[in-house]
Parts: sequence; C-alpha cells; structure tokens
Amino acid sequence: MSLAYALLVSLIQEPKSGYDLAKQFDGSVGFFWQATHQQIYRELTKLEQQNWINAEAIAQAGRPDKKIFSVTDLGLSHLKTWLLQSSDVASVKDEFLLKIYAGYLIPENAIAQKIKDHRQLHQQQLEIYQAIEQNFFSQPEKCGMESRFAYLTLRRGINFEKGWIDWCDEALSILKTWQEQK
Repeated sequence: MSLAYALLVSLIQEPKSGYDLAKQFDGSVGFFWQATHQQIYRELTKLEQQNWINAEAIAQAGRPDKKIFSVTDLGLSHLKTWLLQSSDVASVKDEFLLKIYAGYLIPENAIAQKIKDHRQLHQQQLEIYQAIEQNFFSQPEKCGMESRFAYLTLRRGINFEKGWIDWCDEALSILKTWQEQK
C-alpha cells in the first residue's frame, strides 16, 4: 500500500494539518500503517503537486502559517479507484521470525525466553486493542458508517495479536516436548 492512499484515507474523514496527520499515524492509523513525520510531509507535497489534495494556509501569530490539507475531487476519484482494486497478500518481513528460523544456533532456553518475551509484547498490544474495543465499540451494531469500518480493522488487530499469542504458546509447547525427548 502506498503512503499516498493512507494519507488520502486519513484526510477524507476531515481536513487536517501535517502535524495532525503525523499524530494520527502515531495512533489509530499507526496500528496498521507506519510512516515517519518526514515521510508524511514529503508525500503531502507530492499529493499537492498532483492536485490530489489542497492546502489552505492558516496564519498563526508568531509562528509560520499552518497548512490544512483536504482531498480534492481528483484525489477522491483516485482513492475510490484504488479502493476497488484487489489487494495482494501482505508480504512478511519479520526480524523475530528470522531469529526463530536460525534458533538452532543458540541454546533452546534462550529461544524459549525470546518467545516468552515476544508473547508478552503481543499480550500487551492485545490488551490495548481490547481496551479500545471496550471504550469505543461496546455496541458495534450501533456504530455509524465510518466507525463500522474502523471496528473491522480493530477486530483484525485483535485477531492478529491472538494469533501471535497462540503461536507463541504452541512454539513453547513444542520446545518443551523436544527438551523432554532428549
């Protein structure tokens, strides 16, 4: 997925400044799409040059003007076209799995500890997602249209973390079985 479309999706909800977009990428959007503040500002410049977004300068006392970005009709058209395109399966680039794959090079108890530590990280993230679900989606059937789709992405995050936790538990069980067979 291109950062351009992630920005358009964020801006389509309401016009925002680059700073507000960066904060959103540190929070809600950041759960499934990461970008640095520098990448965001660079992409905003490109989108403005392509006429996919407009920037309105807002004067600020004693500070540089603040730009508020909004999606143009052309940007909306490109976004809708992109939304209708099929998506490939996301490629996996996971440092932790690479370490597990080469785990035979270090003691099994060290790998087991790495898996326990990783499980804890996923447990913490699951708890964050579950708190969001409890605080904002206690009655998902009553959500407005935008919230319904945010809820679907949150559910994917919850299932993702549960999947990791299940895998960690399974891997630890397998390691224990292997150690008992020695």
